[in-house]
Amino acid sequence: MSYTHLVYHIVFGTKERAALIAPAWEHDLYRVLAATVKNHKGELIEINGTTDHIHMLVRLLPATAVADFLRELKSVSSKWVRRNHESKFTWQRRYGAFSVSGSDQREVRDYIRDQKRHHTRRSFDSEYKSILRSHSIEFDELYLWD
Repeated sequence: MSYTHLVYHIVFGTKERAALIAPAWEHDLYRVLAATVKNHKGELIEINGTTDHIHMLVRLLPATAVADFLRELKSVSSKWVRRNHESKFTWQRRYGAFSVSGSDQREVRDYIRDQKRHHTRRSFDSEYKSILRSHSIEFDELYLWD
């Protein structure tokens, strides 16, 4: 038998970081995202966000390609939002997916749970760049937000 623990901190935002995710329906959006995770036989450990982005902590099976998973996750959820709430809704094309060790999982869960309060003091732009730097990921600002 093989044993894996593939947990990812996934972050993605609305196109142009527009404040389109309304508090009135954000939990319904989270349920749509959770259903997509479940359809991939994954486990949603934590989810939260603000009006312009989402953080998820998910466990995925080894056979699940992160890029394919994110493509479907964003496609299904954006179609749901357009059909039910915001006709021009779209996610940004890019995303962040960062592996999380078992020993760091609680810290990442707490960080995700604290998103609303956290973003009263810090912008998504600043937060995302900080996450990339903390994972030693080089980035070009020209392509960061498309």
